Amino acid sequence: MLTSWDEVPLFDSEQAESDFWADTEVDLRLMEAATTGASEQTESVTITLRMDPRMLGRIKRLARERYLNYQSMIKQWLSERMEKELKDR
Repeated sequence: MLTSWDEVPLFDSEQAESDFWADTEVDLRLMEAATTGASEQTESVTITLRMDPRMLGRIKRLARERYLNYQSMIKQWLSERMEKELKDR
């Protein structure tokens, strides 16, 4: 069962990706977090975050490989980490 988007591998082909998703079940909490994030966009706040350009480049590349917007992927990572931190208290 897929419990984090970080568990999705980089695929060599569309067939490999198709095979992965055919055999992979996504945790309901992960799907709910993804849909909750989308509904909260109207309530979002803009922030400025400075980061190393090389790190940002790597993040953008990872996001492109996953067909995601890099800002959405960063928010997703932060949300997943926050949930983990709260759960581990």
